[in-house]
Amino acid sequence: MKNKTKINNFFLVFISLLIGASTLAQTAKKNKVRLKIEYVKIMNGEVLFNVKASSRVDRKNVNLENISISFFNEVNDESLPIGKTTTDINGLGKLTLENINSIKPDSTLTYTVKASFKGNDSFKKASKRVSFKHADIAATLIDTSTGLPMGNESLGVQVQRLFKPLQIEEFNITDEIGTILVPIPKGIPGIDGILNIEVVLNDSDDFGTVKALIQAPVGIPIVDESTFDQRTMWSPRNKTPLFLLIFPNLLILGMWGLIVYLIINLFKISKSKI
Repeated sequence: MKNKTKINNFFLVFISLLIGASTLAQTAKKNKVRLKIEYVKIMNGEVLFNVKASSRVDRKNVNLENISISFFNEVNDESLPIGKTTTDINGLGKLTLENINSIKPDSTLTYTVKASFKGNDSFKKASKRVSFKHADIAATLIDTSTGLPMGNESLGVQVQRLFKPLQIEEFNITDEIGTILVPIPKGIPGIDGILNIEVVLNDSDDFGTVKALIQAPVGIPIVDESTFDQRTMWSPRNKTPLFLLIFPNLLILGMWGLIVYLIINLFKISKSKI
């Protein structure tokens, strides 16, 4: 009877431990998620919302990959879904809209977009908002809500490159009519001498990031030194140098010819002995 009681007590303790472990697993502390959202408008082009997700795990900052971020346009107490993105290995995601008309502003002509992460077993839910107004960069920097030029604003000027833009001038303050004057250094190479110049209103509190792209024939034409269509040692198989095709094949044919010659002679010798 005592043994049976001990066994029952053992099972009760075992089940209690399982329930306790399950409860601890369910109530395990989740890590906070930090979201950073950036609005980017390209003149005569698309509108971008860049988002970055990160967290502090075991006292280290880590980027959160493969998590879903939803975007909402908040206007007049409404939250209108506008799309989703999934972060890459660097914790970065991007939502692209065709133009600014895809979202709505409030009564003050201010746009508000929220990036939201609903959370999972390891991380808490999080959200981040960005508010901005509509601005254009043409010959001048203009606030489209008023139609007036914007003076005393800092514009950056850079040239598009393959990996990272080449900064020409980082801080250029617009004058009272919203314009800047920036000299382009000589010696910058470009295809057919054409440079793609970006004029950037960067991370403005009111307008976000706005880019204007200008093509200017002020660069040095790039000389094509590619050997892609030539027969070189590093070319693809169909562009193998001719001597590498001819010489090895002559050696192979010569070796096989010698072997055939020896076999014929051996056959003749064997026949003559008979």
